[in-house]
Amino acid sequence: MKLPRILPLLLVGLAQAQVYTPPPQPAPAPVPQETAPAPASSGNSNPASPLGQEFPLLDASAETITIGGITIPLGDNRLLKARFEKYLSQPAEDGEEAEAYRATIKEILDTVSPFHAGGPDLYEAFKKLPTASVYPGDANICGSLAEAIYSSMLAKKDIQGLKNLNASIEAEKQHIISQADWASRHEKETMLRQVPAKAGEKQGSTTETQVVPGQGVASLKYADQLRRIAEIEAMKKANIARTETQTISTKAQYQVSMAQWFFQRRYEHVLMASRFYNQIWKDGDSALRINKNSDVAKLFTQSVGINPTVSSLDSLSNEAIREVESYVQAFELMLSRGELHSASKRLMEAFALGEFLPPVETLPLEKKQMVAGYVRDLDELYGSLQAHDFTRAKVLCASLKQQAKDFPSSKVDSVIAASTLASDLAIEEAKAQLMARDSDKAAEKIRQATEFWPTNPKLDDFRKLVGNSSALVMARNDFDRLLSEGNYREIANRQYEFAPAIQGDAQRQEAFKQIITNLTTIETALSKASEFSRVGQNYSAWEQLAKLRKDFPDDPKLGRELEILAPKVADFTKALDQAEQFENRTPKQTGSALSWYLKARGIYPQSDFAKAGIDRLLDQIMPGE
Repeated sequence: MKLPRILPLLLVGLAQAQVYTPPPQPAPAPVPQETAPAPASSGNSNPASPLGQEFPLLDASAETITIGGITIPLGDNRLLKARFEKYLSQPAEDGEEAEAYRATIKEILDTVSPFHAGGPDLYEAFKKLPTASVYPGDANICGSLAEAIYSSMLAKKDIQGLKNLNASIEAEKQHIISQADWASRHEKETMLRQVPAKAGEKQGSTTETQVVPGQGVASLKYADQLRRIAEIEAMKKANIARTETQTISTKAQYQVSMAQWFFQRRYEHVLMASRFYNQIWKDGDSALRINKNSDVAKLFTQSVGINPTVSSLDSLSNEAIREVESYVQAFELMLSRGELHSASKRLMEAFALGEFLPPVETLPLEKKQMVAGYVRDLDELYGSLQAHDFTRAKVLCASLKQQAKDFPSSKVDSVIAASTLASDLAIEEAKAQLMARDSDKAAEKIRQATEFWPTNPKLDDFRKLVGNSSALVMARNDFDRLLSEGNYREIANRQYEFAPAIQGDAQRQEAFKQIITNLTTIETALSKASEFSRVGQNYSAWEQLAKLRKDFPDDPKLGRELEILAPKVADFTKALDQAEQFENRTPKQTGSALSWYLKARGIYPQSDFAKAGIDRLLDQIMPGE
């Protein structure tokens, strides 16, 4: 059937609207003139991370501890920490053997104490040292103390022997002096000699005494006596110097052991050694003979400004024992309140100060295991924060909050929140840069995201996005090709493929939005027209599509549907065609045109096209009516 001529007439004088109307092309930008490059910034292009790299919450091993104004170094932190962890896993030393050992130590201290009934008993206390040294926890320090005491007593006997030797040679010297004095007084010869008379006097004689060679002070025997006296005096001085040197050396060796035990935190052994020292040497000399530039000397002089003595070691040991007892009491109280964080600190302080004291050694294993689990999680949290593993840090932080109601989580939560947010934002910026096809900036943002949070789960999503980037590029190229060809229907069919590919591109997104919106309008109209045609209202279906054709003349599906309906509405379209021909003739045949419009309305009374034509002609025939 011949197509009606009404279709081309409907489009005469109308703008050729399309499914997609390209935006006007901007005028080409003027070529910029060459200018001198700006000087490069001297600042660092990589800003430092706003988050701290280090985030310690509980240092399990302090480097020093202060007792009575004295700052005591605790040695290698890692070693002390390892010892503390081992201590937390060991059962309490409260067996019969341990109790017997502590009772022996107490007996020794009481026996050599100045408050002991009848005075200190050095020998009785000394006999108990081998018994205490058998206990494994003593580490044979009591045996070392016994050897030091024995060596000191032997040295003291040697010193007494030197004193006896000096006394004997002093007696010999006095005897020689007595003999020499007698010889010098009596071994002389008397001679009678004539004396010539002076003027006015008589000649007379006189008697004088003179030393005869070989006798008296001129004899070799007398000279030998003087030499022997000088030798004896030199021997005495040498023996005195040797005595003083040996005394100082013996005391120094003994004091070295005391200082060593003090820094090993064997305070009970320091107390025993101090009391034995006062019984061995009763000369009142208790100054520690150590190098003035040594760490031990600086420990006292720089802390309290005094020279160290045996008494100061004794006093500090007593103070340390008291401090350990108070730390353990505080630990017990805080643990009963559920304040495991503070309790762990107090126990660590007690262990660092008095590892070998009874309050620490007898602590029940159940309580130590509570601290062990908490400290283990705390150390793991510290390591997770150092490694920026915030996924694991969140889990550990939640666990620690349940274990200890006094766990200070504010800093941890702040660091985790700030780092995770910074990482997420950097990943989102990297995605945007990747969509904008700026791979360098995307790589920089991903590097920042990795520095903040290397285990961020969103990094896996970004890896997948990078893996699919080639597919996105292909999809974007297909979109451009279909857009240039005007194949808008294919763009709509692949809209879910093109949408992520053009994300971030404003111009492509605007074109995509316009195409999808217009095609949705067309499809809605086609659906309605199909429904009208199905119920026999072909005229209504055709007229609805004909109106839409004015706006979208290039849509093939819309044109195809109109072609399908054309044979079914040929009489109606013919009447409209004839009416428009008479209306557009010169001169205009208004009557004929009006009759054809009326005929068209007679075929389809609800026709908007026929009504518009009739109204138009009536306005011309009867203007102002």
